[in-house]
Amino acid sequence: MASEEELFASVDALLEAEPQLPPPAERARLREMAGITQARLAIALKTTTQSVKNWENGRSEPKEPRLSAYQRLLTGWAARFSPHGPPTSAPVPAPLPAVPQTPVPDASAGPAAPEATEAAPGAPVKTPAVQVTREQERPARPAATSRRPATKRAAKPVGTDPRFPHGPLAVVDGDGTAYGVDGIVLDCPASTIPDLVEWTLRQSGLGAAKLNRYGKDSDPLIVLTAAAAVKLGLPERLEGHEQRRSLRLPEDHPVVKQVVKAKWQLTQRGFGPWARIYRKAQGRERQCVQLAILSWDALDERSWPGVTEMEPADIARVLGVYATRVITPRGSTAVSGLELMTALRPPTKAVQDPGTGNWVSGYNPGSLGTEPVDPAPPEATAEHPVVVNSGWSGGFLDEEAYQWVRDVDHLTGEEAALPWAVGLDLNTAFLAAAARLTVGLSAPDHFHHPQFNPKIPGSWLVDLSHIELDPRLPSPFTPTGERPTGPAWYQTHTVAYAQELGHNVQPIEAYLRRETGAYLDPWHDRLKTAYVDTLADLGVTRDLSDAEFLAAMERHKQADPAMAAVLAAIKATVKGGVGKLRERPQGRAYKQGEKWPALSRPTWRPDIRAAVISKARVNMHRKLNNMVKLTGLYPLAVLSDCVVYPSPGQSPLDFLPYAESGKPQPGGFRLGPTPGLAKLEGVQPMMWAVDLMEQGHNPARHIKGGDAVLDEGE
Repeated sequence: MASEEELFASVDALLEAEPQLPPPAERARLREMAGITQARLAIALKTTTQSVKNWENGRSEPKEPRLSAYQRLLTGWAARFSPHGPPTSAPVPAPLPAVPQTPVPDASAGPAAPEATEAAPGAPVKTPAVQVTREQERPARPAATSRRPATKRAAKPVGTDPRFPHGPLAVVDGDGTAYGVDGIVLDCPASTIPDLVEWTLRQSGLGAAKLNRYGKDSDPLIVLTAAAAVKLGLPERLEGHEQRRSLRLPEDHPVVKQVVKAKWQLTQRGFGPWARIYRKAQGRERQCVQLAILSWDALDERSWPGVTEMEPADIARVLGVYATRVITPRGSTAVSGLELMTALRPPTKAVQDPGTGNWVSGYNPGSLGTEPVDPAPPEATAEHPVVVNSGWSGGFLDEEAYQWVRDVDHLTGEEAALPWAVGLDLNTAFLAAAARLTVGLSAPDHFHHPQFNPKIPGSWLVDLSHIELDPRLPSPFTPTGERPTGPAWYQTHTVAYAQELGHNVQPIEAYLRRETGAYLDPWHDRLKTAYVDTLADLGVTRDLSDAEFLAAMERHKQADPAMAAVLAAIKATVKGGVGKLRERPQGRAYKQGEKWPALSRPTWRPDIRAAVISKARVNMHRKLNNMVKLTGLYPLAVLSDCVVYPSPGQSPLDFLPYAESGKPQPGGFRLGPTPGLAKLEGVQPMMWAVDLMEQGHNPARHIKGGDAVLDEGE
């Protein structure tokens, strides 16, 4: 038997061992809760941003002395952001008064449901009772109306927040089975929509913790299959011309009446494919449930390919991974992309009033605040009240993605003799452009004849028509690739690129913003991690050689259709979120000059959208220019983030620039799975491409072998 001395020696050895860090995913969660970017953490720990990303992806671990410092930081964050407050051994400060958060308007239409204030530190948290599967087998029912897997698993805790032990969402089928994340199966006894809402809030254990310390928790999401919708009194499909046109049930529908009678409310969107049902908060507890009806096309096939045809458990898996890596869906992927910006950069935080000492709601630095700001006239759209009411006729920004085809007269015989046209697609090019992008946070100020400063975000009236460039390349200054014909409005990145190319720029006037910041940085970091991790789940990892990468990309969609759908949704979130920054009015009844609902939110920011697209187009041209220097090759066509080159072979490996060591040459297009790197889009015979060019069509649109979706970031 071991002696006391031996036991104490063993314990001392454990105490002296290297610090143990929490799991990688928890490290990232704690950092995001603290509102700290990976870049800022890297500066604090005197390391690189890539090292921090590796620690949070589990690809590497820090060494001493950073290990101890990192553990100390994570321990402090864990104590601060624990749902139960700081450890009981430490003195617990008196709870702060609740700070009301200004509601963020619904991204698609009217105002969002009222938000509850967050619980004070150390406040007790109610945890819903655990639900389990039914012990007896349910009666059989037609497979066409309700589907379920052959095996079932009892509910088990998931995630790290004890308030939401069953994850962010559930897919409810017609027999009352609710499928959650990680194989969880719950029993939902609800027979009406009000019953379903009550069960979700009181018993389901569903929800998700806030993404920023100053933000709000995500409301639970309940997804209804067609069979579940019918059981709860909803039509399997929206019926009649008016319902289909308005995408909502009429106010006199029995289910809408049930909701109102039970003293629940619907947002201004009404009861549509994404219905949000709420009551005013009681105390500090939010009372809001998000519904999604699958048979009403809640999940767009373009953003969620194949998902509506999956089994309920697989749908829960797809949406659960998306909710964990991105955000709990709150509408279309475009709506979710915009909501993610606000969730990561909340508009308000608790501040102490110096006069009274009371805690009040105040501006959160780095956010867009709670009030919308009018754009400068050249940044707006033609129907915007700023334009119509002022009689503005000075032109508009035209910062859009490339749609360019080279004139066939500039095609050489050597190029035409090459056998293949090969298309390259840049991974999430808009997301890559959002990295470290400084944008304006305040309203614009007007200046005449200012000196150009590439560090100030804004819109500049400049004449770039004197700049001559090789006609075998698109102009970097226009989305059509044509040379400018006179003074025009440009975003800062476009004008800065003219300077980079060695040309003098003399602005005539400008609309500039004094308050600036990297507003999209946390949005970029979260979506980039989600994109890279999802590709890795599909077998496409960073450590592959270029040949291995191309092979993995060719088969990745077949590796796991569910994860392939998650990847498609992430990409749609990026493009849709950027597009929502300049959402246009909808509906036949709209009249020019009237305000439309999107203008009521602080995230209606066409200048930020223009900055992203301008930087993405400049990034594309810079690579095109470098490819000429490295290989002598000129593109045949460019469409947004796809470029087509003439090639001697059917692979990008046949024309991309490599050093003698086999490594890619810097500056040109490079293959890889991260945002901004390239992948194979498609291959067609060269004569096929030339025929399209002669007809005025863009080969980049059809290089896959079918029509591509026009991608302008809308």
